[in-house]
Amino acid sequence: MNRDVGTSRLSVFAVNGALVALALVALAPLAWMLSVSFMPQGEASGFPPPLLPSALTTGNYEALFARAGMGRYFVNSLIVSGAITLGALLVNTLAGYAFAKLRFRGRERIFRWLLAALVIPAQVAMLPLFLMMKGLGLVNSFGAVIIPALATVFGIFLVRQYARSIPDELLEAARIDGAGELRIFFQIVLPMLKPVLVTLTIFTFMAAWNDFMWPLIVLTDQDNYTLPVAIAALSREHVQDVELMMAGAVVTVVPVLLLFLLLQRYYIQGLLLGSVKG
Repeated sequence: MNRDVGTSRLSVFAVNGALVALALVALAPLAWMLSVSFMPQGEASGFPPPLLPSALTTGNYEALFARAGMGRYFVNSLIVSGAITLGALLVNTLAGYAFAKLRFRGRERIFRWLLAALVIPAQVAMLPLFLMMKGLGLVNSFGAVIIPALATVFGIFLVRQYARSIPDELLEAARIDGAGELRIFFQIVLPMLKPVLVTLTIFTFMAAWNDFMWPLIVLTDQDNYTLPVAIAALSREHVQDVELMMAGAVVTVVPVLLLFLLLQRYYIQGLLLGSVKG
């Protein structure tokens, strides 16, 4: 009995030790990025590269926002990512609920076609999508970045799979009581979808915030650049300024990290409920 307990404790210790080691390996580049962003200019270029700054300085961040104008690009990213997240939540939730609970002709066939679109690389659709945005006169505007991201196959699929677990009897009872479809959706269905909505919020905001290729294509005016595009443009001018680039990387990572930390409890709850409900 004691031998079994000792073996069990040893297994737990080994698994937890391996997880901690992997976590440290994953966090090491982020920790070094943060450390370099506070180093004096040119210090990170030494060999071997120092792990900690010889003297803490916020000069890189001051230069980033004062000289490089990162404040404007940061606001642009907030506007674009916020609009995409709110719009995608509404559109994907409505579509996912419709595919899960509403009966209409061709529902399953349309959904299968949507799933088939998942295997098509996003880059293939960029040329026709750009021509569509050009025809609508939206090129070089935030609308060209926001509108194509309002509905995604992944978002619709995620909400649809979760909404299927809502009891049909509950919806039928609401209809018998005289509730309309919109009232049912906003007062009954939407509160029950809270865990999956948080998960979708995190995924959507991260994808919109980190998106580089599509904003680079449709935003030609530098004043409209989002943060990833602006950081890439800045790197061409300051390719040797490692500390400034690391400060820009930190500014890019922090909002997404804060969002995840604020919503991680609901995010994990949504994953667990989804795994149980299937």
